Amino acid sequence: MNMPDPQAFASAWMQSNPLAAMMQDAGLHIKPEAMEQLKNDYLKDFGALWQEFISGKAPAISDRRFSSAAWQGNPMSAFNAAAYLLNAKFLNAMVETVEATPQQKQKIRFAVQQIIDAMSPANFLATNPEAQQKLIETKGESLTKGLANMLADMNKGHISLSDESAFEVGRNLAVTEGTVVYENPLFQLIQYTPKTATVNQVPLLMVPPCINKYYILDLQPENSLVRYAVEQGNTVFLISWSNPDKSLAGTTWDDYVEKGVIQAIRVAQDITGEDKLNMFGFCVGGTIVSTALAVLAARGEQVANSLTLLTTFLDFRDTGVLDVFVDEAQVAIREQQLKGGGLMPGRDLASTFSSLRPNDLVWNYVQSNYLKGNDPAAFDLLFWNSDSTNLPGPMFCWYLRNTYLENKLKTGKLVVAGEKVDLGKIDVPAFIYGSREDHIVPWPSAFDSLAILSGKTRFVLGASGHIAGVINSPVKNKRSYWINDSGKARTAQAWFDGATEKPGSWWPEWSTFLNDNGGKKVKAKTKPGNSRYTPIEPAPGRYVKVKAD
Repeated sequence: MNMPDPQAFASAWMQSNPLAAMMQDAGLHIKPEAMEQLKNDYLKDFGALWQEFISGKAPAISDRRFSSAAWQGNPMSAFNAAAYLLNAKFLNAMVETVEATPQQKQKIRFAVQQIIDAMSPANFLATNPEAQQKLIETKGESLTKGLANMLADMNKGHISLSDESAFEVGRNLAVTEGTVVYENPLFQLIQYTPKTATVNQVPLLMVPPCINKYYILDLQPENSLVRYAVEQGNTVFLISWSNPDKSLAGTTWDDYVEKGVIQAIRVAQDITGEDKLNMFGFCVGGTIVSTALAVLAARGEQVANSLTLLTTFLDFRDTGVLDVFVDEAQVAIREQQLKGGGLMPGRDLASTFSSLRPNDLVWNYVQSNYLKGNDPAAFDLLFWNSDSTNLPGPMFCWYLRNTYLENKLKTGKLVVAGEKVDLGKIDVPAFIYGSREDHIVPWPSAFDSLAILSGKTRFVLGASGHIAGVINSPVKNKRSYWINDSGKARTAQAWFDGATEKPGSWWPEWSTFLNDNGGKKVKAKTKPGNSRYTPIEPAPGRYVKVKAD
């Protein structure tokens, strides 16, 4: 039997490379000299890999997808994994040789990485030795269970990331004691029961993102930011956004500001008798809160005593990898579909966010649930991640065009709820938080909010990503955060260069900020609502339990 010529194989693969053909079809030019160097490097590396294989030497593989003994101890599987990683390295390097605009190159880079991740040998039974080993050990039961898991997920419309039977909103998630004291079609307002004899005089109004369910801020008691705020001596109100159906298909950004945040402010003011509130916004909730405060400022009202923004865009100049989904053509298509009324399905939004981390949120579960027949573990955060929320088409289209595409929010030229939005008129102390590994709101973009707001600002940087960095309770004493209160840094990098890393959770820093801006201590009111806004139902309320179609 003649052994195949590795040089001929590698050369043929290079010449038939589908990526090169795709780029040529798109009219993109690849620098010939760079391509020639890549070709030579690839042939050299593939030849060395082949020599290792035929000599019986296992290739060195550091990728965690191929770290088990089943991969490392099987020469053919180890070779397949190493060859895959070499091809991935070449394809990514090839993207960098393309002569294109930065945005074009980012789109190409993203598309190529999607292909690379999907084609991993770990994703297929025929090339996954771990799945094959389990198939043999269970005498085929793992395959039967895997097929059943896949069919069940097809019926649900999403990959199961967690044991969904382990959690229920209101039973073991979103269980901080409170009462719904107001509702309209857009939101319910929850007033939480005090846990201290005295509280800060200035109430706290929390506005979560409307793009998903509020209970990311109130998972289980040990990792609930809501419960923590209550236990730290605050009178806490929180908006629970509705999960829009066809009756809300015409809802606009103006509605989320006027009928949402501003109405919630009015109710909280009425119930507490306080004119000023400590305002809080997370992700797009922070963008909506800031817009609402600017609208009120234009009307001559300064209702905020302080402002907290967690992983929030005000300046959309650098939106990171999400930029690949936003250009004139894509926004125009969405506008044609939805601007006149309609719903952006929650499942589409969930798929978009999963594509940002496909190995963690897609292929890892394909391998475990389907190829190996495992049941997913119970994980509250991933349960929440699968509990998607629709968005009204007009609101979604306005948000895409005016923020992500045209970055108009910071210009002072946008009109919302009949008022020009000037974020510079928000003149209150602000606590700005970013997560260092955030792929949705890059932390330098969160830092840019300091230059937009007028009041005294403080920036805190947490470890980990968009969600895990925020939901980092002091109870578990995990991760770390960075502070730099010199006031001298004008750029994110300069701030980080002078920052000090602290162990554990950043939540106590935020609690100190709330106390500093909470006014005097007053006796806690244990009875929710008032004569005008009477209790409707216990928290978490009905709205958060509604599933997206």
